Amino acid sequence: MNEKALKARAEFKECIKELISSPEVASMKHIPQHMQTNCYDHSVYVAYVSFLICRRLNWDFVSAARGGLLHDLFLYNWRDGKHEGMHGFRHPSVALGNASALWELNDREKDIIEKHMWPLTITKMPKYKEAFVVNGADKLCAVAEILMIYRLTKMKSKLDIALK
Repeated sequence: MNEKALKARAEFKECIKELISSPEVASMKHIPQHMQTNCYDHSVYVAYVSFLICRRLNWDFVSAARGGLLHDLFLYNWRDGKHEGMHGFRHPSVALGNASALWELNDREKDIIEKHMWPLTITKMPKYKEAFVVNGADKLCAVAEILMIYRLTKMKSKLDIALK
């Protein structure tokens, strides 16, 4: 791995270090997400892609990484049928409530979490450019997970290495 990639991974780790070690974020490992990907791996993937894009554009990559990691902090198994309302519409506000109860979030991070399901949540359009990046990264990562690209590229082991 080249020096530039190592530096990026170290910066990413620094952005999320306060969050990644929490029991709440760790509990996302037990929540199914897309195909064989759990909520934790999906969120780390979204956070890292968002971080890289925003860093490259000289945008607020710290908020993108943090918001990306917390965007699905809904902390329930949405597939078990025990939760009221449609998950796609409901979970952003649940995730925002959970994240806000645990950490002090800036306005960009709140916008990222609350509005990451746009355009499904048509009335909740992102306000910040970083929120649009996370929104797109969320869709891109979900497609990669569903099509097994995530698994074929061994992304989980690559991201695990980034966090060590």
